[in-house]
Amino acid sequence: MLILSRKVGESIQIGDNIKILIADADGKGYVKVGIEAPKNITVHRDEVYRQIAIENKAALQHKEEKILDLRSLAQKLREKKETKG
Repeated sequence: MLILSRKVGESIQIGDNIKILIADADGKGYVKVGIEAPKNITVHRDEVYRQIAIENKAALQHKEEKILDLRSLAQKLREKKETKG
């Protein structure tokens, strides 16, 4: 991890297209940060990012369960067709 000291109004450049600006500091431990990044790069607070990851994982799990249910249904239909035919 890289740790840098910056004053209000100073910035940090990441690559060619991401800029982080220290916009304000209140002396109580809070810092306002501005982030300039291309629209195709998502920027989230860590706790929001983690919640999104949890929800995406749950949605994927649900999708996999549905696929298994469909495969099971298809197998039952094939077996039913074979017993009739």
